[in-house]
Amino acid sequence: MPSAVTPTRRSREASFGENDVEASTNARNATKRARLNLNGDVAPSSQSPQLANGHTLNGKSGLQEEVLHAQNSRSKHQKGSIVRVKLVNFVTYTAVEFLPGPSLNMVIGPNGTGKSTLVCAICLGLGWGPQHLGRAKDVSEFVKHGEQEAEIEIELAGDPKRHRRNPVIKCNIKRENNKSTFFIDGKASNKKAVIELCRSFTIQIDNLCQFLPQDKVVEFAAMTPVELLRSTQRAVAPQEMMDMHEELKDHRQKQKSIQAKVQGDEEALQNLENRQRMQADDVQRMRDREVIKERVRLLESSRPFLAYRVARKDFGDSKAKKAAVKVELDQLREDVEPSMSAVNTKKAYQHQIELVSQERKRMVQDTERDVDKLDHKLGTLHERKGELEAEVQAEKNTGKDSRKDIARLEQNIVKLKRQIADPPPDTDISGYNERIREKSRAVDDAGEKVIEIKRRQEDIAQRGRDKKQRVQQAQHDLENLESQAGQQETKLKQISYDTWKAWDWIKQNQGEFEKPVFGPPIVECSVTDLSYVDQIETLIQRTQMLTITCQTSNDFKKLGNILHDRLHLAEVNMQNMGAKLDQFVPPIAREELGRYGLTGWALDYIKGPEPVMAMLCANVRLHQTGMGDRDTTPEHFDLLQNGPIENWVTKKSSYKITRRREYGPSATSTNVRDVKKAQIWTNQPVDTRAKRELQENIEGWQSEVSQVRIDFDEAQAEANKLRDDIRELQAGSRELQQEKAQKQKILSEFKALPVKLEQQERKLADAQQV
Repeated sequence: MPSAVTPTRRSREASFGENDVEASTNARNATKRARLNLNGDVAPSSQSPQLANGHTLNGKSGLQEEVLHAQNSRSKHQKGSIVRVKLVNFVTYTAVEFLPGPSLNMVIGPNGTGKSTLVCAICLGLGWGPQHLGRAKDVSEFVKHGEQEAEIEIELAGDPKRHRRNPVIKCNIKRENNKSTFFIDGKASNKKAVIELCRSFTIQIDNLCQFLPQDKVVEFAAMTPVELLRSTQRAVAPQEMMDMHEELKDHRQKQKSIQAKVQGDEEALQNLENRQRMQADDVQRMRDREVIKERVRLLESSRPFLAYRVARKDFGDSKAKKAAVKVELDQLREDVEPSMSAVNTKKAYQHQIELVSQERKRMVQDTERDVDKLDHKLGTLHERKGELEAEVQAEKNTGKDSRKDIARLEQNIVKLKRQIADPPPDTDISGYNERIREKSRAVDDAGEKVIEIKRRQEDIAQRGRDKKQRVQQAQHDLENLESQAGQQETKLKQISYDTWKAWDWIKQNQGEFEKPVFGPPIVECSVTDLSYVDQIETLIQRTQMLTITCQTSNDFKKLGNILHDRLHLAEVNMQNMGAKLDQFVPPIAREELGRYGLTGWALDYIKGPEPVMAMLCANVRLHQTGMGDRDTTPEHFDLLQNGPIENWVTKKSSYKITRRREYGPSATSTNVRDVKKAQIWTNQPVDTRAKRELQENIEGWQSEVSQVRIDFDEAQAEANKLRDDIRELQAGSRELQQEKAQKQKILSEFKALPVKLEQQERKLADAQQV
């Protein structure tokens, strides 16, 4: 395989003044920049041999080193600012040293000149991981191709109150075990101590407002104004200001609540005033009504006086009319006096006749009464006669009935005496009562046992339901394990639980979005030709592999708010992809790839929803990355190095060419990475260990369910037996009660025999006397 060509970098000091050039030349002649103490004085350092081209060796043979200075400034570095950055075998740099100035530093240059490499070195060298860069997944990928170890050395301006000299952080990255080791001032340390040192200088690599890599711009643009303010305060404000801001927010929240309460009170007051105005007419009508009612009451109280006046007037009028009528009546009597005399005489005669008639009627009535009395007396005599005749007949029949009654009474007396002579056996009533109580206690005990068995059955049934649920869940997991989609979701859950939880929520709530939201490529996409699966997974980094794709800005904002505020998920990557897949056009036709030793574009070997594929093209450049089924030959490498293709992946290696046109056609550098074994889109058989574990769990739980069913049936049989025992005990108790009642009845009847005998003897004596 041809080696990558690393052009000699042009010194940036060419644009500075003469003094700066001299300072740069002196710096080049030294292996390591003179380390400054806190007063800005130069600390002594050892010299290394100078090469013919003006560069020096840093003690490691074959390492080319460049020293890049910032413009001189009279001001001193602020505490925590970067004084020096030294890189060895890092990405495209063999050896380089940056000397930032104490003021604003700008790194300017064409694409591929290593500007982002410096940013990556600062992030990794200060203890943070590659996830904050959004590029490679492993730190080992930052080691220069062909080398086994990279070195990052960063010198920070110290705090005179805490440090005697500037602290120096050194990070060694080993390709073999993908690990980083840290040193502080030459002493072995760890990542935690390095980060704590950085935080003491308010260095916040995880704050996008202070450290913004190129691949995090989309995430920065998605931040809300509130998040931007919080991140900006973290970056520039002291803790006191953060505390005051939080206190200000609390006061603002209280003010809002008080304002809302005042507004509510004002609305309530206005509502009451409106109601009062609406009821004013009703109140006035009520007042008028009260006045009218009072007037009516007064008028009602005066009505008797008016009635009295009217009645008195009527009385006077009637009295006068009576006097006038009386005078008229007297006049009429005088006029009809002769006629009235004859009439009066006839009336007197009529009165006498009526008296005689009444006397005669009285006499007739007296006669009728006497006749009735005689008739009643006659009837009484007839009745008495019938009674006497009946008594005579009864006297005749009495002799016969008396003889029969005497015989019957004598028989009863003999029978009673015989019964008295044969008393019933003694009955132990207390024994019966004790036996009945024993059976009642046995019934109660059995009932309590039945209740206890029912309670135990409920517990057994609940255990059975729990076991059945576990069996159903395990069967569901087993089905997912055996299905491709289920396997991919299981891998997603293992890789990023937050992303899996977010995707699970999205699947159940797709209706809340304007357009469909697509899950990460790990579950949405698949490799069409598994012989290229290693190349495809090497090409797609972890961040893109876990990115959820939205199609509208509103859906992007809404989903972000839901995931962060409602579900409290932090490690979830999202991207709004408005571009269409057909907008990503390869640089050359697929038919022309054969002359470069390539078989197709990466886009040809992976399939999935168009928005997800467009997202991968935008981030990973699937449409511009060639794929080969064999290693690149030197001839093909020369063609690719001078052709339009900048990225391609073969069976063993991934290539990325960086061209610097300003230095001519030969100014190119190539980054080569090893192709790793695929872990995600593999058509691997089902995880036998997980499947066996699930099957064993299912069998165990099913056997437990069977045992639970047996326990339940045994409890049911025991309960049924106890119920049968209860029925038998209750039947025995009833028989004892009946037997006790029968014997008590016989004893009571026996005790009553003397009284019956005495009654029968008395009746016999009476009958014999008759």
